[in-house]
Amino acid sequence: MEFRTIVDIEDPGFRIGPCEELLFVGSCFADSIGRRFQEEKFRVTVNPDGVMYNPASILHTIERLVERRVGCPAVAFLTLGTNHVYRLKETGEIVDNCQKRPQALFSEEQLTVDACVDYLTRAVDLLHDWNPRMQVVLTVSPIRYRKYGYHGSQLSKATLLLAAERLSANNGQPSVVNYFPAYEIVMDELRDYRFYKEDMLHPSDQTVTYIWQRLSETYLSTEAKMFLKEWAPLKAVLAHRPFHPDSEDYRALMDKTMLKVAALQKKYPNFAL
Repeated sequence: MEFRTIVDIEDPGFRIGPCEELLFVGSCFADSIGRRFQEEKFRVTVNPDGVMYNPASILHTIERLVERRVGCPAVAFLTLGTNHVYRLKETGEIVDNCQKRPQALFSEEQLTVDACVDYLTRAVDLLHDWNPRMQVVLTVSPIRYRKYGYHGSQLSKATLLLAAERLSANNGQPSVVNYFPAYEIVMDELRDYRFYKEDMLHPSDQTVTYIWQRLSETYLSTEAKMFLKEWAPLKAVLAHRPFHPDSEDYRALMDKTMLKVAALQKKYPNFAL
């Protein structure tokens, strides 16, 4: 008898290799997962212009990135937080950050499903102009927004989920966008307040680790998983703070560790400390 739901994850049809170049844009949940990839020595860009919560602001970041064309990510993860946006009344433009200016200068509105799809489609098209082989993964952040009211927060998430479904549905054709169910894993699989931080809104570190595990099981290649196993003991040694850093034993340990690091760099050319 099963006592908890296990969320099914569709095969994305591609895999991420060891130390590949990745892009994360979106809510602070993108920061959390992006940092995990950084710790595992993937070449990761995370929210280069700051956290972006809504599809319009995600598009704005992609526009600036494509203009700069720094690097060439193999996979882009776009994490949707909310459909709420703020417009500067003076110009009518959607702003990415109010920069602590008076609230009276802005009007708040909610993007429709169609508007969300439009902004995200434009972002995906720009990414594919940058790199036609780039894989795009959409996910909806499990972070809840108390300021909307809990019902309002759910309605916002529902709008984003419907937009993600529109973009990821293949309709019998190869899909250019993949969907990873981070929101569903927290809501339906974990489904307990012990998986949240003290504010009961943000996923705990344990939750982020679990989602990272589910994501890595789905997206990482066999070679990438092997790299993680080889990197793990070296990462633990390098992260350790010794009581006696000048001792002969510690110096010998570090010499041995750096030889293993050099061997790993030779085996995986994209690996760098």
